[in-house]
Amino acid sequence: MSRISKDEVKHVANLARLAISEDEADTFTKQLDDIITYAEQLNELDTEGVAPTTHVLDLKNVLRKDEPKEWLNKEDVLNNAPEHKDGQFKVPSVLE
Repeated sequence: MSRISKDEVKHVANLARLAISEDEADTFTKQLDDIITYAEQLNELDTEGVAPTTHVLDLKNVLRKDEPKEWLNKEDVLNNAPEHKDGQFKVPSVLE
């Protein structure tokens, strides 16, 4: 017995704005049923006593600690710009 129907496959394809033929619908129905069957094998695993996780790896924050630092002052930054005016970068206009 199929866990997903051909009509359901066509409905999902329509929602995804995909045009599929009858042959493709048959093929996708079989393939998706095989995927669902494979995924259902996970229900056979004994997960009693296994703590829920949000990720398979025990990851910690890999970013550096956010600490304030001394940075360039405004005048030095503006002096590196090709053009500046009134304390701001001057760039070519993008609007007509």
